[in-house]
Amino acid sequence: MVTVTVYDPPQCCATGVCGPSVDPKLAQFAGNLEWLKSQGITVQRYNLAQEPGLFVENSIVKSILDRSGEDELPVILVDEELVSCGRFPDRNELSKMTGLEMDSSIIKDAPSSGNCGCGTDNTDCS
Repeated sequence: MVTVTVYDPPQCCATGVCGPSVDPKLAQFAGNLEWLKSQGITVQRYNLAQEPGLFVENSIVKSILDRSGEDELPVILVDEELVSCGRFPDRNELSKMTGLEMDSSIIKDAPSSGNCGCGTDNTDCS
C-alpha cells in the first residue's frame, strides 16, 4: 500500500483550513488528500507547530530544515521517498506521485506553484 506523508509548515491546525481567512490552496490540498484516501492511499500529515519532533526524526525532512529552515515546507514523501517540497502539488501531480491513473475529466484543481521547483523528478530537493 502506498503511503503519502506530508510535513506541513507551522499552521494553526492540522490542515491549515481554519480561522477567518482560509488560504484556498490549503483547502484545495486538504481536499486532494481526502481524495487520495478515497483511492486507497494512506495519508499521514504532520504540522511543524504541533509535532516538531517528527520533523527532526525523519532524516530527509531534517536535512531540508537544516538547509533552508521552513522555506521548503511542505515536504511530501511517498513511501519515504522525497517527491515534492516547497509547494502544495495539485491532484494530477499527486496522482502521478502515487501511481494512480487519472481520468482527465476528474481533475478539478489548478496547478500549484512554489519556491522549491521540485516535483516528481526530485530536482532541486535533495
